[in-house]
Amino acid sequence: MELILFLSVGAVAILGAVGVVALRNAVHSALSLITNMVALAVLFLMLNAQFVAIVQIIVYAGAVMVLFLFVIMLLGEKAQEGRERLPGQRVFAAVLGVLLLTEIIYVAQSNLLPGLPGKATTEMVAQGGNVQLVGRLLLSDYVFPFELTSVLLLVAIVGAVVLAKRKL
Repeated sequence: MELILFLSVGAVAILGAVGVVALRNAVHSALSLITNMVALAVLFLMLNAQFVAIVQIIVYAGAVMVLFLFVIMLLGEKAQEGRERLPGQRVFAAVLGVLLLTEIIYVAQSNLLPGLPGKATTEMVAQGGNVQLVGRLLLSDYVFPFELTSVLLLVAIVGAVVLAKRKL
């Protein structure tokens, strides 16, 4: 039963990811991204990572995607239409996509990223709790990526406001 659920939710996640890239309408693409994020949250639940699953829904599928949809609706469809600014950019993007996929497969097959052994063992999670462990790691070992993500989101919000203001 668990394998069937994993395969079906995984298929939904893959279809959502393909929909983000393949759909031409920006609103449909953003909704496809929300579908992908919800499917990933279900996969996190299957891994017994309830906190990460809830954060995935609340932060990404909730707040960030609502912001994206708001910006898309504010800019309208005319801002999304247009011709290629650089000649051959689709071919270049396809080549970069294949290179990225090859790199991901290579890194997944090799031992280049073995992880940190013993940092978050099952005994540690059972002793202190999943949320406490994530909070401790987030504000100690991973504080720089955490702050970098917040700066990236702030830049995205400022960029959205600048793009919307230029349109009015």
